Amino acid sequence: MIEQVLAPENLQRAWQRVRANAGAPGVDGMTVAAFPAFCRERWPTIRSALMTGTCRPAPVRRVFIPKPDGSQRPLGVPTVLDRVIQQALAQVLTPLFESGFSDHSYGFREGRSAHQAVRHMEACWKEGRRHAVDCDLKSFFDTVNHDRLMGQLREKVRDRQVLRLIRRYLEAGVVLPDGTREATPQGVPQGGPLSPLLANITLDPLDKELEKRGHRFARYADDFLVMVKSAKAAERVMASLTRFVEGRLKLVVNRAKSKAAPLKTCTFLGFQIGPRGRAVWSAKAHARFKQRVREITRRNRGQRVQAVIDELRRYVTGWLNYFGISHTYTQVVELAEWVRRRVRLYYWKQWKQPRTRRRHLLSMGISPNEVHMATRSRKGYWRMAGNSIVQRALTNRWLHEHGVPDLRTLWITRHYGPRARV
Repeated sequence: MIEQVLAPENLQRAWQRVRANAGAPGVDGMTVAAFPAFCRERWPTIRSALMTGTCRPAPVRRVFIPKPDGSQRPLGVPTVLDRVIQQALAQVLTPLFESGFSDHSYGFREGRSAHQAVRHMEACWKEGRRHAVDCDLKSFFDTVNHDRLMGQLREKVRDRQVLRLIRRYLEAGVVLPDGTREATPQGVPQGGPLSPLLANITLDPLDKELEKRGHRFARYADDFLVMVKSAKAAERVMASLTRFVEGRLKLVVNRAKSKAAPLKTCTFLGFQIGPRGRAVWSAKAHARFKQRVREITRRNRGQRVQAVIDELRRYVTGWLNYFGISHTYTQVVELAEWVRRRVRLYYWKQWKQPRTRRRHLLSMGISPNEVHMATRSRKGYWRMAGNSIVQRALTNRWLHEHGVPDLRTLWITRHYGPRARV
């Protein structure tokens, strides 16, 4: 198998994937752009070390990503070389395990997505499964038991060189932001190309157990939801599931965040069950969207308006690509107008001086009397952004022509196709 991993065509595919994903340098400081030259010079030595089992992966560089609740998510950034090797490993190992994975596992798998998991939640609601076990695994990626994971790998991987290499990646350690190095006696560091597959292998016994018990569930990485028909059943499943996860899998259930509750009160992958049993984005997702748009359009950024609009368009388009399946048309219309008002606020702040505002408003067809009223107003930026004079100057069409995204149009196109009337 190590020869399959190191086959030129497999390595080329791995490199193309790593290059497309770009990413920051690891502990050695090497960039993706600098890697080809390094590889041409050093690859024979590296390949020999991999074949003989003497290769020692570098530790991952620890970075912390802020989470919406104020805490931080630890990520590990491997070196570019290790990313390529891990990707090559994943490409060979995935076909061995993929066919045995559960149909209810949706994360990090070809042809599967978070949207499918959310649709499954909707389907369970329609079947009358109105209660759920919303289970949160505490620090899952940092608490995976290495011995148990290696035992699962040995069931299908016979090549000792490959198994030894994977173990060394698991135990490579991390380098913290202050430069100190920590060992990794357990856990699968998030950030490497091999980690998603190892996470699915780790949790596959959980999927099999839930299937054996006849449960309806959806799992995306370590986020999973079990749908049942009564509150009593939810309590019973919660207790038995906790025993299985902690006893058999040696993982920890976060009791503070896990619950047996009505399905409508559960949030799964940013969605909830809304009116008529349809998925809608959660209140937290809605709040995070508005917070991010406020950050992009805050009036003291001091950037060109077009640069702000470009960043806003990228964020809004990406956000709606994910949350656009939500059946929340009324909220979409409200958000669309709110986003435009945020942009009008930014324009008004950028114009700043009364003479500048006068020049722009006159060029947009506003009468001199109304221009005088607007430019001499003492109202704040947010109130002026909703002023009828400013709105007639910076019309919806004008903003759209300058690149401001229209959530309503994007949402309608997503739900009804590009030919739908908007």
